[in-house]
Amino acid sequence: MRTAVALLCLLALGACSNKPPAPQSDPKQAAAQPSAPWDAMKQDEQRAKDVQKLVDKHAADQDKQIEQQTQ
Repeated sequence: MRTAVALLCLLALGACSNKPPAPQSDPKQAAAQPSAPWDAMKQDEQRAKDVQKLVDKHAADQDKQIEQQTQ
């Protein structure tokens, strides 16, 4: 039992190294990310509005095509 504990301690210490940790993210990506949670929500809201505008435009175009075909 003591040998198992000693072995686990040695393995835990052996896993530690002097290497610096890898960077978590690019600085460019960090600058592009919003600084506050509500900024992200505002971006999502604007994206949803843009999508809704596109859907409305396609629906209007389709309605025009249907009217042209029925005339």
